[in-house]
Amino acid sequence: MCGIIGYIGRRQAGPILLEGLKRLEYRGYDSAGVCVLSSNGNLSIVRVLGKIAKLEERLKAGLPNGTAGLGHSRWATHGRPSEENAHPHTDCSGELVLVHNGIIENYLELKEELIRRGHVFRSETDTEVLAHLFEEELRRLQTSDFSAKGGSVSGGKLQTSDFRLQTSDKAVLAAVNRVTKKLRGAYAIVIAAKRWGRQIVGIRKDCPLVIGCADGESFLASDVPALLPFTKKVIFMNDNEAAVLREGRAPRLYTTTGKPVHRAPQDVPWDPLMAEKGGFKHFMHKEIHEGPRSFEDTLRARTYEENLTSLLAEIGLTPQSAADISRIQFLACGTAHHAGMVGEYLFEKWAGLAAKADIASEFRYSARNLQPGTLVIAVSQSGETADTLAAVRMAKSCKGVLTAGIVNQIGSTLTRETGGTLYTRCGPEIGVASTKAYLAQLAAIYLLALAFGKARGSISSREFRSLTEELLELPHKLRVVLAGLERPVTELAREFQDSKGFLYLGRHVLYPIALEGALKLKEISYIHAEGYAAGEMKHGPIALIDREMPVFVFNPKGCGLYEKMRSNIEEARARGGRILAVITKGDAKMSRMAYRVMEIPSASHEFFEPVLCVAAAQLFAYHMANLKGLDVDQPRNLAKSVTVE
Repeated sequence: MCGIIGYIGRRQAGPILLEGLKRLEYRGYDSAGVCVLSSNGNLSIVRVLGKIAKLEERLKAGLPNGTAGLGHSRWATHGRPSEENAHPHTDCSGELVLVHNGIIENYLELKEELIRRGHVFRSETDTEVLAHLFEEELRRLQTSDFSAKGGSVSGGKLQTSDFRLQTSDKAVLAAVNRVTKKLRGAYAIVIAAKRWGRQIVGIRKDCPLVIGCADGESFLASDVPALLPFTKKVIFMNDNEAAVLREGRAPRLYTTTGKPVHRAPQDVPWDPLMAEKGGFKHFMHKEIHEGPRSFEDTLRARTYEENLTSLLAEIGLTPQSAADISRIQFLACGTAHHAGMVGEYLFEKWAGLAAKADIASEFRYSARNLQPGTLVIAVSQSGETADTLAAVRMAKSCKGVLTAGIVNQIGSTLTRETGGTLYTRCGPEIGVASTKAYLAQLAAIYLLALAFGKARGSISSREFRSLTEELLELPHKLRVVLAGLERPVTELAREFQDSKGFLYLGRHVLYPIALEGALKLKEISYIHAEGYAAGEMKHGPIALIDREMPVFVFNPKGCGLYEKMRSNIEEARARGGRILAVITKGDAKMSRMAYRVMEIPSASHEFFEPVLCVAAAQLFAYHMANLKGLDVDQPRNLAKSVTVE
């Protein structure tokens, strides 16, 4: 998730781009850059490693002059944070410049083709592939497009005394269509090119892009906050659309195949802070709803059988070395540990490997002697958690032990300590209580468990394809869950907001979800909650149950221990417990047993139920805290990354 801003109009572009980037820094902040188009056609680019403040400091020496330009704040997904990998990117000849948000799934094969055709790459990003693809399309433009207006092309460069000459929308869209047909993935792209004259072009597919409209000037941005200081009139672009912004006229919108689209601007009533939150009251609520996208982006380009070798290469393995692994050891803290606990079940079932998830702060002080052939997988959103880092360093000291990380922050310490890293792709997570990062961690663990299962022959090609097809359906089902549960969960929270304690119960792969649900409630609502494996209820926790103790249970119909879980629920009911149940839509048996239900669609496979169930728990915790008037995004005593012991 990155921040994009583009401008063309009467004013100097530099200050506008900088202000827009400041308002988008919540989308990414490991590097930033701007490009200004001067009146004589030059492209002036400034890029820095670090936050927007560093870019602002660099630009104090003098902003480039020009009334059109584009800017970018980056959250790295391909290539480490560095000045070379920062946007904007240019082509070989410096004729065009572009910025990009998203993931180009087939960038490696495109890059290899371009290198064979003589292109030279300067960065490690998937974005630079786009610059070179558009460079080739610019060469296709007929010189008549310029010569008819008094210009010419010589030596690959535009030769004209009037830089205000414009390439026609038709020619620009032809280039857009040819490039986008080659791409797989998600993208929002903003481009400027010398040959296109004084105009900028935006393209959207599966990544947000918004047009801002004002008198005599136009804007493009990845989110509304960047536009609010300048205009509240916006046009939200849809997928497979391109916008052509030209000096002195209103923005024009087309499909990427060139058909005009007519969509009137609308007024945005948000204030700047609310706009940063996408209209949500809190970042946590927004990030819960970004969970499906985070899950989906983490899967991108990694799910198919032909991608297994490159997927395993991300964690420093080959299919053969993966087959030689004898044991999996997860190390993590808090929410990430609960993701690792789900991984225990997945690796043991699909890969036939003994797997264990340990709390890093305990593991590092235990007398463990990891056996050769163990793969240690450290899970961390920040990659800076002190206990997890210390546990990994201890594991590395054991002979024959390999290490890998599942991390969100590129360039973090954990990525340097492990033998390879599978990056989650959820962008910055502002709320202290992790939500979308947890879903992305689950997605990464699903990918690895399936990859190991295929490499080891524990699952057949047919089973692998079936499971990955079901995995790819989960983001859509997750969106259905969030849309369907928002109102009923709000009402449920209103009924129970004064409760003093909760018991969360789950079995098998849903036991970690019971732990995660209880943790979320404790973190942000300050209500005591305990998560238990339901079979353990009779060994103590049942003594707590009465009418004043709500029991939050997870028992979708696809659960392998569905009937046993019903028996546990019946025992809780018999003690007066009010059952709040996450169930499969239409399950009449559970509806009769429960005091209140939260219905979710079937996950098709019991191992995918955690993804849908945890969304209900996240929403419930959020609405409980919100109704109590608490600081949801910054709960007391907590920090986003625990960097001390």
